[in-house]
Amino acid sequence: MVIKWIALLIVLLTLAYDLWLLKLAAKSEHNPIPENCRDVYDNETYLKWKQYFSEKNRFSIVRTLVGTAASFILLAVNAYAWAAEPFKEQPFFAALAVLGFFLVVGALVDLPFAYRYTMGIEEKYGFNRTTKKTFWIDQIKNFLVEFILTCGLLCAFIALHLWLGDWVLVLFAAVLFGFLLIGTFLYPFFAKLFNKFTPLEDGALKTRLVTMLEKYGYHVRDIKVMDASKRSSKANAYFTGFGKMKTIVLYDTLLESFTDDEICAVFAHEMGHGLHKDTLKAQGMSFLNVVLIVLFAWIHVKFPQIAESFGFDRVNYGFAVILLMQVEMALISPLLGLFHAWMSRRHEFRADAQAVAEGYGHALISGLKKLGRENYADLSPDPLLVQLTYDHPPLAARIDAIERALQREP
Repeated sequence: MVIKWIALLIVLLTLAYDLWLLKLAAKSEHNPIPENCRDVYDNETYLKWKQYFSEKNRFSIVRTLVGTAASFILLAVNAYAWAAEPFKEQPFFAALAVLGFFLVVGALVDLPFAYRYTMGIEEKYGFNRTTKKTFWIDQIKNFLVEFILTCGLLCAFIALHLWLGDWVLVLFAAVLFGFLLIGTFLYPFFAKLFNKFTPLEDGALKTRLVTMLEKYGYHVRDIKVMDASKRSSKANAYFTGFGKMKTIVLYDTLLESFTDDEICAVFAHEMGHGLHKDTLKAQGMSFLNVVLIVLFAWIHVKFPQIAESFGFDRVNYGFAVILLMQVEMALISPLLGLFHAWMSRRHEFRADAQAVAEGYGHALISGLKKLGRENYADLSPDPLLVQLTYDHPPLAARIDAIERALQREP
């Protein structure tokens, strides 16, 4: 029983931390805008940003409270043991019943908030372009992908543990990490489930992008335009693919509102990530997460009294996954996130420097300001919040670093 109360206490501590972060975010509304990005918003837009930011923050507080309350109640009343009861003699079905119950309840609890955020807040401030039909199709697709992948990994873990016992630690860590790599490789396939991709028309922009990549030995498989505008007005670009063969992806919203120089600047930044193998380094960080996940999973199957504290009469693999997500990883993720955020911010500065080296420093500044304006960026976030959670530096810091890099250029 002590184990159960410790777990419930961790859920409450996680809630307190999340609410504290939201309180830090709320302070940004009253911070002065740095001088180098005062031109991002005019007075009317700045007032609209403050309304958007405040409304979104209040919404996040309610969403966090409701989601945590649902998690706390389900754990406190031993609801997962009830879900497993009809299948308790069959480890695979008992685990899938518990995990399925968890995923369905979580989706249903969050669904009104997802709808309100997309069709309410984002619609109100002009970001949303998602139709109701697209919204519901996206929800179904997201749920099915999450359900299939999560349950598939769970079945793999059960089979390996029943076969290998404690050796599952080594093999499942390799399986899970391999799965993450495959997921990265298959990202273009999954993206096609949600968006349409059309070839970029031949012209000066296409030539400049291909030339930029080929200068560093990359081979361009294709340049695609993604129909991001059917969901949002926000813009972005990226390239994907392993090794030297790359596919360039441009959001159609980027093509609508950015000049060719600004698009090249944004893409030169993305290319900088590729040249410095930032994605591969992030995978190294993912491997640490994998090791911790497998270690916690092993602890759950090694000590059945953990599950027994929540009404089970034996180990339930599905419940082990739930506790791992809501308790153990929730407790240590802020510490892991602190290092990841710091590393990611360094990578962003370095990628910006690559755009400067390509001759697009000034265009990158104007492009970043457009992105900030169109995405309603927080121009003066609390410095502590930046250190704890931001994987991108604030706009003012990025502009300052770009300007200093421009001064060093011959």
